[in-house]
This record gives sequence, C-alpha cells and structure tokens, in this order.
Amino acid sequence: MKNSEGSLIRPHPLPDSASCPVVTPLSPSVVYASETPDALDDQYEGRVHGYTYSREGHPNADVVAKRLDAMEGAQGGVVTGSGMGAVTAALLGLLHSGDHVIGGNQLYGRSLRMMKEDLPRLGIATSLADPGDVDDVRAQIRPETRMVLVEVVSNPTLRVADLDGLAALCRDRGILLAVDNTFTTPRAIRPFDHGADIVLHSITKLLAGHSDVMLGYAVARDPALTEKMRVFSVTTGMTPSPFDCWLAERGMLSFDLRFDRSQSTAVALADHLAGLTGVKRVIYPTRADHPDRELATRLLGGQGCNMVSFELDGGRAAANAFTRAAQGLSFAPTLGDVGTTLSHPASSSHRAMTADERAARGMSEGLFRVSVGLEDPSTLKAVFSEAVEAASRAE
Repeated sequence: MKNSEGSLIRPHPLPDSASCPVVTPLSPSVVYASETPDALDDQYEGRVHGYTYSREGHPNADVVAKRLDAMEGAQGGVVTGSGMGAVTAALLGLLHSGDHVIGGNQLYGRSLRMMKEDLPRLGIATSLADPGDVDDVRAQIRPETRMVLVEVVSNPTLRVADLDGLAALCRDRGILLAVDNTFTTPRAIRPFDHGADIVLHSITKLLAGHSDVMLGYAVARDPALTEKMRVFSVTTGMTPSPFDCWLAERGMLSFDLRFDRSQSTAVALADHLAGLTGVKRVIYPTRADHPDRELATRLLGGQGCNMVSFELDGGRAAANAFTRAAQGLSFAPTLGDVGTTLSHPASSSHRAMTADERAARGMSEGLFRVSVGLEDPSTLKAVFSEAVEAASRAE
C-alpha cells in the first residue's frame, strides 16, 4: 500500500547523518525489521547483535542495563518492568519445585508475600531468618536449600545483613546468595565484591530518582544464570517500557550527586529527630545507637544512605496527626524521589503482616520510614519538628 505521494508507508532506513545525538534516542518500536531470514537467524543464534521484538529486548533497556552493569561490576544484566519483576526473575527463573529458599525476615512486603504465599503454592519451600545473624541462617539450611535472598539494609527497620558471613556460608554449602541492593545502591556497596552470586535492584527508587519510572534489574556472577533469568523474564512478559528506560537513564546521570546530597541530609535529619520530644527512637545505620553500627561501618564504609526510620511515642492517632502536619512532604509508599517522602509500614508495605508479626520485627503503629530527598536540611528539620509536636498532642 502506498500513500498519496507514492512512497511506502514504512520507508527504510532512517536518514543518514554525519553527526550523532547527544541524548539517547527514545526507541518505542515494538518490532524491528531484518533484511533476510538468514539475517534473522544470525541474530537469534548470536552471530550478530540486533533487535527483533521488543519483548525480547530493545535499545533503551540495553543502555540502562549497561550503565548498571558498570556500576555493579557486572555484565549482561537484565532490565525488567519492575523491581518485583527482578525478584521474580531470580526466584522463579532459577528455582524449581522441591527447592528451598531462605529469605531475610525483614524483606520488602511484596517479597515477603512471595516467600510466604506464592513460592509454597508452586512447590518451593521457604524459611525466614535474620540476615545479620549467620548462625540463624545456617540453622534454616536444608539439603534442598538452593538460595538465600537478603537486602543489604532491611526495609523498614534498617538492619544490616552480614554479607561477608553469608557469602562464606553459601559458598561452603553450594547455595546461591541473592542480594537486593535497592536501598544501598552501588554507591554504598557492590555485593559482588562481597561474594554475592546475584544482585537485584528496583531501579524505580534511587537510581531513577524522580517517581516517574517503574523498572527492575537482575544480574548474576555466572552468565548462565543471568541468561536463565533473561529467558524467564522474556517468556513471562516482564518487558520494560522503552520510555521508562529512557527516563531512568536521564535519572541515572545525576544519581551520584543526588545520593550524596540526600545522604548528607539524612545524617542531619536523624540527629535532629533524636533530639525531639515525642520521638521514641531513631534508626540510622551510622548512628552510635544503631545495633548494627559496627557491621554497617565495615560493610558500607561509613555510608548510611538516604533512609531514616523513626518511631513516635504514640500509635495510629499520632501517626495520622504527624502526616497531616508534615506540610509539603508526600505520604506515599515509595522511596528515592527528589523530594522527601514518608512511609508508614503498618498501613502500606507491611500491612499484610499481623500486628503481632510487625511488633516482633519492631514495626509499631508509630514507626515511619523516611526517604530523604534534596530539600534544604533546615527546611526539613522545621517541618519534622512541627509534625512531631502535632503528633505528641494527638489522642
């Protein structure tokens, strides 16, 4: 079919240019044309690199993957449509019915749900253990244990995993160690340097950094394992949006600057909160009163990252009063935005747990998790002071 001017509807190729774009072009095409069936065979059989159908890969995803590969000291990472997509690619792409996996007992809420409900339904047994206590993890190991999944710093109580100890244990027992590096990012730690076998990310958070992207990333030290995760993600349709990948690359260009600024402010905010009447406790990895401070110092090189958790003296009434009074701060179940956000685990990320289960893990109705953004520190201190005072008056 020809248009009114006699040219084909889809002319090829694009116009030649003696120059190239400074910004990575957005490539929304779902399909890519090859010259011949032989040329398509060459692509599918790995003799040449090219794109065929965007569910199987596209240029914008590859750009993001290569940036994260460089940051993590990895090769061939897989970008998925969300952080949970990356977790799923690791668990379901590598485990089989009859296997057993051990998870950290304070994983992200949806990761915990997968451990407790979805994996058992598919014939994969699960256990939970304290990732900061290697002996506790060791006690959960069975002959069929194939993987240990932990976060470097837990969500939301900011406990620190003993990665070096876990890596030694897993290596000795022939078990894969998968590490979610979302909270800490490669700016604070590269898990492969500490013996991890698999690294996972929710790019949605700090890496992209603007609350307008949903992406994940998974990579293994062994390329064969990465390929299994890639094939599983392609087969199950975990395809990342080219536009999200394009936005994520833009965000990653300023990542180092954003991380350093928000981390510096987080230190100041944690100290400020600790001095406020009405705050029961403050949790930040580099503070002297943090139970894992020595481990955090050794593992993270003194970096505490941008997450601060704190507990109000009151319960749900105090929590409601606090969010109402925290003018200009978003109360939202997310992290890593350019603006500071507040999260209340009992009503969001860990709402599926019973009150007793949350209490056992230190998550009261008065607990908040703060993702510190790029605001002026003095402005944040003033807002938190007013909000804590309002919470203390709540009945």
